Amino acid sequence: MEELNVLLLIFILVCAVSVSLTKNLLSAVIIFMAQSLAMSVVWILLESPDLGVTEAAVGAGVTSLLMFAALKKIHRMRDEKHEKKQ
Repeated sequence: MEELNVLLLIFILVCAVSVSLTKNLLSAVIIFMAQSLAMSVVWILLESPDLGVTEAAVGAGVTSLLMFAALKKIHRMRDEKHEKKQ
């Protein structure tokens, strides 16, 4: 069980650094979602299932959906600006 905790901690740290260093915004959102899911597993292992479910629903679910929607809008605005220049 201790090994699982260490692996999850390392995974969360690697995800945090990866989100900071990646240039692709879509990849950053996906890495953030993976980090949030790992964090929900940590909460469950710490015997706090209410926080684990909340982290999974809000962190990996709602927040990721909002970020995907924002990325879609950003790309749409870039496309509209590009079309206006032509």
